[in-house]
Amino acid sequence: MATETANPAAISVAIVGLGIAGATTALGLLSRGLSVKIYERAAGVHEIGAGIGMSPNAERAMLALDPRIHAAFRRIATPNTEDWFQYVDGYHDAGHGDGEAPLFKMYLGTRGFEGCRRADLLDELAKLLPDGCAVFNKELVQIDEATSGQKPMLKFADGTSVEADVVLGCDGIRSRVRRHVLGEENPAAVPGYTHKFAFRGLVPTAKARTRLTEDKCTTRYMHLGQDGHVLTFPVAMGAMINVVAFVTDRGAWPGGDKMTLPATKAEAARCFADFGPVVRTVIDLLDDKLDKWAIFDTFDHPAGTYVSPAGTTCLIGDAAHASSPHHGAGAGCAIEDALALATALEEAQAAAAAADGKEKRQVLRAALAAYDAVRLERTHWLVESSRFTGELYEWQVPECGRDPVKCLREAEARCHQVWDYDVGEMVDITRRLFAARLHRGVVLAIN
Repeated sequence: MATETANPAAISVAIVGLGIAGATTALGLLSRGLSVKIYERAAGVHEIGAGIGMSPNAERAMLALDPRIHAAFRRIATPNTEDWFQYVDGYHDAGHGDGEAPLFKMYLGTRGFEGCRRADLLDELAKLLPDGCAVFNKELVQIDEATSGQKPMLKFADGTSVEADVVLGCDGIRSRVRRHVLGEENPAAVPGYTHKFAFRGLVPTAKARTRLTEDKCTTRYMHLGQDGHVLTFPVAMGAMINVVAFVTDRGAWPGGDKMTLPATKAEAARCFADFGPVVRTVIDLLDDKLDKWAIFDTFDHPAGTYVSPAGTTCLIGDAAHASSPHHGAGAGCAIEDALALATALEEAQAAAAAADGKEKRQVLRAALAAYDAVRLERTHWLVESSRFTGELYEWQVPECGRDPVKCLREAEARCHQVWDYDVGEMVDITRRLFAARLHRGVVLAIN
């Protein structure tokens, strides 16, 4: 980690959670001169070993947030061997070739939607954080947030507490900060089961080449099927293939609060026994012991706001709008959040440079209100569209069924609504919203 340069006049920001959302938010704020401290419940930097892809909008947000973030991603991203995302019938045996009939494809562009391992990306981001920026073994218990005057106070399980001007919840799908912002009894305070789960694994490419075509080992594929689908794409510079095998589950999730349960390859094989030869081979390439990952999201009870009533705590990424992964856009959307919030807080710091405590609180409320306004509609849509897309890939949308033309039309329109998002325009709107809310807040205070 680098050396931290403190700015005594900076707005102090406490970030809860050191995942991709927390790390990118911290880097964006630090590059804009704010004072940042990250509080992580784990003993160190940790991320699951599954793969992740970054869509074009996410890469543009990285560049705008802090170019070092984008450079870190590109260092570990596995270049695509072709510029198309291939969608195939993974359910029926085509009777020729490798057994999978092509359905449609989408153009990704040069170096578009590349993948890496989550743990590798988080490690690269952590190297960019200043020494002492992150504090570990800090499990958040409570946030005390007065409606006026005092700074919010974070209280931890080890009995310690800290104050900051702003608290940012980057603590993921089971967010403690979310429950504080929305209220413990609010149904939107906790995510809901989507009735899908996934088996996840990484397959060495050398092993896969003994049983799959070279194309299936090096290209991003979505294998569609009835009530299930499988995503495969290369990571670790082509040394590994990331496999995510989704299954529809119409019952209740048996794990309770646990997001993952132990599973076996035999269980996965039973779930995909009716699929075609390629999917069955992919499943057979997985390790004997697997994890079964419950897909939860916030679709059933979306948050009406991402900002606390006191106006000094807000939510980012999965803590705000946990999405199913079918757009591959959850992390990218969190980076968009980070950019909008960094923009708003940079404006707030400039406005509060010579202000007393009361005025500083006003500008912070205006900044978080601007962030909330610019992100709610976009992120609510993403959660809805991701849920829909998962059903589309499993032939559960009556209007589309198995028709490849109709499926392509829906998938392409929705994917491009994610990929083509104008982050520069988002930044401009955030600045205008902040200025308008600050002016309105000052007028109300005078009146």
